Amino acid sequence: MSSSPAAVKSLFADLLLWTLFVAGLAASGGAGSVLDGTRQDVATCAGGVVALIAGSRIARKPGIKAFLSLPGTLWFLFLFNGGMAVTLYFVLGGTEGVIAASAMGVVSLGAAGGLVAARRKGAAGTTRRAPARTAPRA
Repeated sequence: MSSSPAAVKSLFADLLLWTLFVAGLAASGGAGSVLDGTRQDVATCAGGVVALIAGSRIARKPGIKAFLSLPGTLWFLFLFNGGMAVTLYFVLGGTEGVIAASAMGVVSLGAAGGLVAARRKGAAGTTRRAPARTAPRA
Protein backbone atom coordinates (compact mmCIF):
# COMPACT_ATOMS: atom_id res chain seq x y z
CA MET A 1 0.00 0.00 0.00
CA SER A 2 1.62 3.23 -1.12
CA SER A 3 0.70 6.56 0.39
CA SER A 4 1.55 9.63 -1.55
CA PRO A 5 2.16 12.92 0.26
CA ALA A 6 -1.03 14.33 -1.28
CA ALA A 7 -3.13 11.49 0.16
CA VAL A 8 -1.59 11.94 3.61
CA LYS A 9 -2.17 15.69 3.43
CA SER A 10 -5.81 15.15 2.43
CA LEU A 11 -6.34 12.66 5.26
CA PHE A 12 -4.79 15.07 7.76
CA ALA A 13 -6.96 17.95 6.49
CA ASP A 14 -10.12 15.82 6.76
CA LEU A 15 -9.21 14.70 10.25
CA LEU A 16 -8.54 18.29 11.31
CA LEU A 17 -11.85 19.52 9.88
CA TRP A 18 -13.87 16.80 11.60
CA THR A 19 -12.03 17.41 14.88
CA LEU A 20 -12.75 21.14 14.71
CA PHE A 21 -16.39 20.44 13.86
CA VAL A 22 -16.89 18.09 16.81
CA ALA A 23 -14.92 20.36 19.18
CA GLY A 24 -17.02 23.35 18.12
CA LEU A 25 -20.24 21.45 18.73
CA ALA A 26 -18.96 20.28 22.12
CA ALA A 27 -17.91 23.80 23.09
CA SER A 28 -21.19 25.38 22.10
CA GLY A 29 -23.27 22.64 23.71
CA GLY A 30 -21.24 21.97 26.83
CA ALA A 31 -20.15 25.47 27.80
CA GLY A 32 -23.13 25.86 30.14
CA SER A 33 -22.10 22.99 32.39
CA VAL A 34 -18.51 24.18 32.81
CA LEU A 35 -18.61 27.97 32.54
CA ASP A 36 -20.97 30.74 33.58
CA GLY A 37 -21.64 34.36 32.72
CA THR A 38 -19.73 36.06 29.95
CA ARG A 39 -17.28 33.18 29.54
CA GLN A 40 -20.17 30.83 28.81
CA ASP A 41 -21.59 33.19 26.19
CA VAL A 42 -18.19 33.61 24.50
CA ALA A 43 -17.50 29.86 24.50
CA THR A 44 -20.98 29.10 23.12
CA CYS A 45 -20.66 31.66 20.32
CA ALA A 46 -17.06 30.76 19.46
CA GLY A 47 -17.87 27.05 19.42
CA GLY A 48 -20.83 27.67 17.15
CA VAL A 49 -18.75 29.72 14.74
CA VAL A 50 -15.98 27.09 14.64
CA ALA A 51 -18.53 24.31 14.03
CA LEU A 52 -20.26 26.36 11.33
CA ILE A 53 -17.05 27.11 9.45
CA ALA A 54 -15.72 23.55 9.72
CA GLY A 55 -19.12 22.10 8.79
CA SER A 56 -19.41 24.27 5.71
CA ARG A 57 -15.93 23.15 4.59
CA ILE A 58 -16.88 19.51 5.19
CA ALA A 59 -20.10 19.94 3.20
CA ARG A 60 -18.08 20.95 0.14
CA LYS A 61 -16.40 17.55 -0.06
CA PRO A 62 -17.68 15.57 -3.08
CA GLY A 63 -18.95 12.56 -1.10
CA ILE A 64 -20.79 14.67 1.48
CA LYS A 65 -22.11 17.02 -1.21
CA ALA A 66 -23.53 14.07 -3.16
CA PHE A 67 -25.18 12.69 -0.01
CA LEU A 68 -26.68 16.05 0.94
CA SER A 69 -28.17 16.50 -2.54
CA LEU A 70 -30.09 13.19 -2.49
CA PRO A 71 -33.87 13.73 -2.47
CA GLY A 72 -34.35 11.48 0.57
CA THR A 73 -31.78 13.42 2.57
CA LEU A 74 -33.32 16.75 1.56
CA TRP A 75 -36.81 15.57 2.50
CA PHE A 76 -35.55 14.39 5.89
CA LEU A 77 -33.78 17.70 6.54
CA PHE A 78 -36.83 19.66 5.45
CA LEU A 79 -39.36 17.76 7.56
CA PHE A 80 -37.20 17.13 10.64
CA ASN A 81 -35.86 20.67 10.92
CA GLY A 82 -39.26 22.18 10.17
CA GLY A 83 -40.85 20.08 12.88
CA MET A 84 -38.06 20.91 15.31
CA ALA A 85 -38.42 24.62 14.55
CA VAL A 86 -42.09 24.52 15.53
CA THR A 87 -41.38 22.38 18.59
CA LEU A 88 -38.51 24.58 19.81
CA TYR A 89 -40.58 27.72 19.40
CA PHE A 90 -43.25 26.39 21.76
CA VAL A 91 -41.03 24.44 24.18
CA LEU A 92 -38.33 27.04 24.80
CA GLY A 93 -40.47 30.17 24.51
CA GLY A 94 -39.21 33.71 24.62
CA THR A 95 -36.11 34.89 22.84
CA GLU A 96 -34.36 31.52 23.01
CA GLY A 97 -37.32 29.84 21.30
CA VAL A 98 -37.42 32.41 18.53
CA ILE A 99 -33.66 32.16 17.88
CA ALA A 100 -33.64 28.35 17.91
CA ALA A 101 -36.75 28.14 15.73
CA SER A 102 -35.28 30.64 13.29
CA ALA A 103 -32.03 28.68 12.96
CA MET A 104 -33.84 25.38 12.41
CA GLY A 105 -36.26 27.08 10.04
CA VAL A 106 -33.41 28.39 7.90
CA VAL A 107 -32.00 24.87 7.56
CA SER A 108 -35.47 23.57 6.67
CA LEU A 109 -35.97 26.27 4.06
CA GLY A 110 -32.52 25.55 2.62
CA ALA A 111 -33.47 21.90 2.19
CA ALA A 112 -36.76 22.94 0.59
CA GLY A 113 -34.81 25.15 -1.81
CA GLY A 114 -32.65 22.17 -2.73
CA LEU A 115 -35.75 20.09 -3.42
CA VAL A 116 -37.27 22.79 -5.61
CA ALA A 117 -34.00 23.31 -7.51
CA ALA A 118 -33.62 19.58 -8.12
CA ARG A 119 -37.20 19.34 -9.31
CA ARG A 120 -36.75 22.27 -11.69
CA LYS A 121 -33.51 20.81 -13.00
CA GLY A 122 -35.19 17.44 -13.53
CA ALA A 123 -38.21 19.01 -15.21
CA ALA A 124 -36.04 21.11 -17.52
CA GLY A 125 -34.05 18.08 -18.61
CA THR A 126 -37.10 15.97 -19.45
CA THR A 127 -39.12 18.53 -21.37
CA ARG A 128 -40.27 17.07 -24.68
CA ARG A 129 -42.12 18.55 -27.55
CA ALA A 130 -45.56 17.24 -28.26
CA PRO A 131 -45.74 15.42 -31.58
CA ALA A 132 -47.22 17.45 -34.39
CA ARG A 133 -50.84 16.59 -35.09
CA THR A 134 -51.75 15.50 -38.52
CA ALA A 135 -55.15 15.49 -40.07
CA PRO A 136 -56.87 12.10 -39.89
CA ARG A 137 -56.82 10.13 -43.09
CA ALA A 138 -60.10 9.44 -44.76
